[in-house]
Amino acid sequence: MVTLSKAYSAMSSSHSDSPGVRLPQRYRTFSSKAQYQMVLSTLRKLQESGFYWGAITGKNANGLLGGEKAGTFLVRDSSDNRHLFTLSVKTVAGTKNLRVQCDAASFYLQTDPKNVHAVPRFDCILKLVHHYMPQGRGKARGVDYIYSGGDKVPLELLKPLACCPSSLQHLCRKTVNGHLDLSSGAEELPRPLRQYMQDYDSPI
Repeated sequence: MVTLSKAYSAMSSSHSDSPGVRLPQRYRTFSSKAQYQMVLSTLRKLQESGFYWGAITGKNANGLLGGEKAGTFLVRDSSDNRHLFTLSVKTVAGTKNLRVQCDAASFYLQTDPKNVHAVPRFDCILKLVHHYMPQGRGKARGVDYIYSGGDKVPLELLKPLACCPSSLQHLCRKTVNGHLDLSSGAEELPRPLRQYMQDYDSPI
């Protein structure tokens, strides 16, 4: 078994030269090394995303999103010790805080127990977020819904709420990720650039 404290210790040492890095302060036992690596990789990418707010509370998230347009969202640490992360999003019915579930091989949103449809699962939270954004929504797929307080609320993620400004390099990387298939031409890129692109392979 691997505990989350070891993962965060590794993160602290690998990002010791990065000021302002916020790490969740809790323990968690992983079911496998693969799950540990999945969470560690996701945490690294979240810290580079610019919309991971770390250990803020649900009340803080509600305050931050209260004046924003519907579709604005952020990712934060879950206030529930049984979970790692929460997706807070401003919807047409107000701000909703959605727990991100984590099993041995994937992340997925907690849904209504009566839901009969399979829940989309991803090996990275950034992929999960992108799935619920317009550019990640296939033409054949309709609107996704969440169930909150007995209400059926449409879920659409439009714009992340930035917690810090992104570097020009990172903005360029996201743009490239959104327009090119790196898997087909990655070998043609210089090794440092290829590694930089692989370290953050999301367009958001």
